Amino acid sequence: MTEETPGFEEKPDVPSGATPEDAEPQAASPSSEEAAAPAGDASAQNAGLVAQLDQVRTALGERTADLQRLQAEFQNYRRRVERDRIAVKEIAIANLLTELLPVLDDIGRAREHGELVGGFKSVAESLETVAAKMGLQQFGKEGEPFDPTIHEALMHSYAPDVTETTCVAILQPGYRFGERTIRPARVAVAEPQPGAQTVKAEETTEAGDDKENGGPDEG
Repeated sequence: MTEETPGFEEKPDVPSGATPEDAEPQAASPSSEEAAAPAGDASAQNAGLVAQLDQVRTALGERTADLQRLQAEFQNYRRRVERDRIAVKEIAIANLLTELLPVLDDIGRAREHGELVGGFKSVAESLETVAAKMGLQQFGKEGEPFDPTIHEALMHSYAPDVTETTCVAILQPGYRFGERTIRPARVAVAEPQPGAQTVKAEETTEAGDDKENGGPDEG
């Protein structure tokens, strides 16, 4: 049995003719393929991130377009609802004012006959004031040209002193609400006397001729 001498370590056997450095293990150097592998992985990872970023940008653009479209549709919906609300309100007011027209006609006839007195006068004037505040407008005057869009002719005659079809009497006033005609004015109309225009034109022509010729000779 041999005793190991303290302080000495066994060294691996070194072949004859070999240097001590040959006995130490050499660190394995990485090959070129192993060195290029991390660079390739990083490039692939960057390409994947770029692709994901493009997908996110595309999705964001689509969502933004959807949001803009929804906002436009909502604004159109609000305008349509507001327009419908105003139209319904106008129709309701026009229907109410139409029901009041016979009462206003009675008030007008009572005023013409001098019967609008006392408490009845105050009530009538209050009703007319409320109707005017709601937008009711009365129209129709004697002497204005006849307009079939706002006038309804109930009587017809000829007159030598008119040059066109004219309202000569208002039998029942017309009423409008805004641009809506609730009831046309019922009128009596007069047209120019047949042949009057021809005679007048001839007189105008003869007067012009006399003026050009210096007028009639004086004796």
